Amino acid sequence: MKKPLNGIRVLDLTNVLAGPYCCHQLVHLGAEVIKVEAPKTGDLARQLGADERLNKKLMGISFLAQNAGKKSITLNLKSPIGKKLFLQLTETADVLVENFRPGVMKRLKLDYDQIKKINKKIIFCSISGYGQTSHWKDRPAYDQIIQGVSGLMSITGDQETSPLRAGFPVADTVGGITAAFAISAALNAKPRGTFIDVSMLEALMSSMGWVVSNYLNTGVEPIAHGNENPTSAPSGTFNTSDGLLNIAANKDKQWQLLTDYLDLAHLRKNSAYKTREARKKNRTSLKKELEKVLGKYPADKWVKELSEIGVPVSKVLKVSEILKSEQIVSSGFLTKYQQVKKVDRDVRVATTGIKIDGMHPRVSAPPPSIGEHNDEIFDELGLSSSDLYNLAKKGIV
Repeated sequence: MKKPLNGIRVLDLTNVLAGPYCCHQLVHLGAEVIKVEAPKTGDLARQLGADERLNKKLMGISFLAQNAGKKSITLNLKSPIGKKLFLQLTETADVLVENFRPGVMKRLKLDYDQIKKINKKIIFCSISGYGQTSHWKDRPAYDQIIQGVSGLMSITGDQETSPLRAGFPVADTVGGITAAFAISAALNAKPRGTFIDVSMLEALMSSMGWVVSNYLNTGVEPIAHGNENPTSAPSGTFNTSDGLLNIAANKDKQWQLLTDYLDLAHLRKNSAYKTREARKKNRTSLKKELEKVLGKYPADKWVKELSEIGVPVSKVLKVSEILKSEQIVSSGFLTKYQQVKKVDRDVRVATTGIKIDGMHPRVSAPPPSIGEHNDEIFDELGLSSSDLYNLAKKGIV
């Protein structure tokens, strides 16, 4: 596959998720990503995940999720020699990504103003909770914090359970995607060279556009609606004889198809359900009417039959169920690496949500062990094996 970022070198100074996920996108699009990690400990994600044995080996499941295809080197950026080597490395790079707290790179004298003196074409991307110059820039922030302060938790769950955290680190993930998008755009600029400041808070709130717009332009405070889609009805989860079913009959045509198929056409004559707005106001009673029929048969029957007539429908699946489904298994979305070093077993990970010319972009190398590529990368800078040995003894690499 001809990948769009072939020939681009990225220095990845990031930890845990937002930054590593950004660089996960870039490496799958063809970039050479060099992960610069602290000696001995590396990315904190190496110690996170459901397998304690792998955490101790610094190959935690959380790390495996978004670091395939990257090259790992270790470097103490606080030491003068480590800093000198890093600056040499920046001369060869097109992109630098970091997600330290604002001010850290400046204290290290490795901020954009310093790096651009060496490489004026570099694209320097900083990812942080609130932005580099914001009112809250000095506050520490993790995904949990951003989910809460953004308003996302206030609209997640239902009236009994809200505020509720989303089931995965959505703020980190959206922040990472936003950064990858901005970097990819900046690579197209002529001449190259810029500073990108990504705020996880603003990236997440940007993705909440409908909710934000509703409040800004109507003054209506957004609330949690649980499994119900507040913009339409019937649109939400419904009970069948063996589990939950999602139906999203958002268009009048789909509403008509659904009620005809369920032999409930008479509902369309009821003033409570005649219009979209009426159905929204009376969604609870409408749900009960539909479930009188849906509850008689299993979800698989409804998925097959309603899909065939053009009504959007699906079962509510567990993660384990969708990963085993024909849809995912046959798509090439998952990649398997055999007998990964230090993991001592096969590793399967997700790629990206992109297909290029009909194929998911893949990387051939598994997630790296810490410092796995020291010899390769530092050899480019003229260091010998004995040089590296001496630097390792001093804790510099």
